[in-house]
Amino acid sequence: MSTSQPDNPLIVQGDHTVLAEVASPRFAEARDRLVVFAELVKAPEHVHTYRVTPLSVWNACAAGANAGEIIETLRAFSKYPVPEHVVAGIHDFASRYGRLRLSRGERGLVLTATDEALAEQIVHSKPVAPYLRERLAALEFRIDPKDRGEIKQALIRIGFPAEDLAGYTDGEVLRFSLRPTAVCGSPFVLRPYQAAAADAFHGGGSARGGSGVIVLPCGAGKTIVGLACMEKLQSSVLILTTSVTATRQWVRELLDKTTLAEDQIAEYNGQTKAVRPVTVATYQIMTWRNASDSDFAHLVLFDQRNWGLIIYDEVHLLPAPVFRVTAGLQARRRLGLTATLVREDGREEDVFALIGPKKAEVPWKVLEHQGWIATARCTEVRVPMPENLRMMYAVADARNKFRIAAENPRKLRVVSQLLDGHPDEAALVIGTYLDQLKQIANPLGLPVLTGATPQRKRDELYERFRSGEVRVLAVSKVANFAVDLPEASVAIQVSGTFGSRQEEAQRLGRILRPKRNGGQAHFYSVVSADTVEQDFALKRQLFLCEQGYSYSIVDEPAEPSI
Repeated sequence: MSTSQPDNPLIVQGDHTVLAEVASPRFAEARDRLVVFAELVKAPEHVHTYRVTPLSVWNACAAGANAGEIIETLRAFSKYPVPEHVVAGIHDFASRYGRLRLSRGERGLVLTATDEALAEQIVHSKPVAPYLRERLAALEFRIDPKDRGEIKQALIRIGFPAEDLAGYTDGEVLRFSLRPTAVCGSPFVLRPYQAAAADAFHGGGSARGGSGVIVLPCGAGKTIVGLACMEKLQSSVLILTTSVTATRQWVRELLDKTTLAEDQIAEYNGQTKAVRPVTVATYQIMTWRNASDSDFAHLVLFDQRNWGLIIYDEVHLLPAPVFRVTAGLQARRRLGLTATLVREDGREEDVFALIGPKKAEVPWKVLEHQGWIATARCTEVRVPMPENLRMMYAVADARNKFRIAAENPRKLRVVSQLLDGHPDEAALVIGTYLDQLKQIANPLGLPVLTGATPQRKRDELYERFRSGEVRVLAVSKVANFAVDLPEASVAIQVSGTFGSRQEEAQRLGRILRPKRNGGQAHFYSVVSADTVEQDFALKRQLFLCEQGYSYSIVDEPAEPSI
């Protein structure tokens, strides 16, 4: 393309970022093709920013795309010529995927290189060489099956991700189907994007399917995608979740929307440890041990049944010990479910290597426009520090500065005003510090739910909230993940975990289930003005801004409403 094309939406920049103009008549078409091979960096109202990275290109290649298609998309939708060094970079990224392949045959598990130079490079690579058991030919190496995960991790770290075509064990057969009408009486049908995600994961049953990650917003029905993948495979399943509450939500959905019987499903957690064809466990129990130098006693669950599928719910929270055992489970199909691939520990490449590439993603705002998740208004309320705490804050170290700011007692008045402004809506007051939650909840007469709340009491409070008997709950970060509270339409965040983008996304997700009355959701973040908490709030908001949400910022109101 030698001249500008003003109707095109994209501007490809020399640093591998791509700007996409939302107002362009070709934006929707360009976005749908761009999301295949580029990562969304931010998505404000008028111009979205994407970045083409090695990992994003490898994800695209794993899904069947190639460098030519990627470059053609950029040229077809770009206003200006695509920089030649960007073209060369994409060719280089794409050429690295598939130059090494894992396959299984009569000779066992074999790693094959496409050329001798690459074969010699891996032989002399310190991270990779320990996993090469025997050189079968100039381009072929025998790999111990137990090292299938570790060698994939090592290869991705040197920039040559292996294409794993070694296939999977079928697992124990489990026959069931999805119900056309849920037990609760509601018609049940997969939404189009849910069906497409399940199809992408399954891959028609070929070796190219069966492992990967589905990225969907909170409230978009990731659990339903999991059920659809289970039905396609018809085999026993181990599901790993973040909490006992999440475990029971999975069990409810399984019983409500599939033909599985109650005696085919088991919970495995701190309270009960049954193992059945469908077993739902928590990450906490999997990583429990008597002492820091003891073995993880419950990791044996991975071998207690011939699982045909392992589902990792909230895969961005996958703890290190489960990563390690997953490296040895590469012969089993693996599905990751998450609202964001952002990991605070930066281990996105390990998710790619050990769980699989991203198979499907739908932007939050797209589902909002289609009516599948609620619209949301995000507001930051800045509250001055009381005079009597200013000196204490000034002389405190960094960690205590954050806590002093987070526990600003003036936040109580703001929370009360915000709740008064939404008198008929179900609301969550969310915080990290338990003393602060109690100091806010007690004067307002709110029930408090924390990690110390017994599971029976948690279930009771959640049910009373769902039924409308309790309108407002004060909750700690135990409610960040996988808690289905569709009635909630207001969230008031009074403290968080420093600058965690993950947590911000998950907390907004608590209120994104579509509302029966079609109403809007409101997300408030109450922060102490001119403190480190305000600085961390900017980092927390980044993920939501990337997804197209905008924050309005207001000062503490003088009147009893906002």
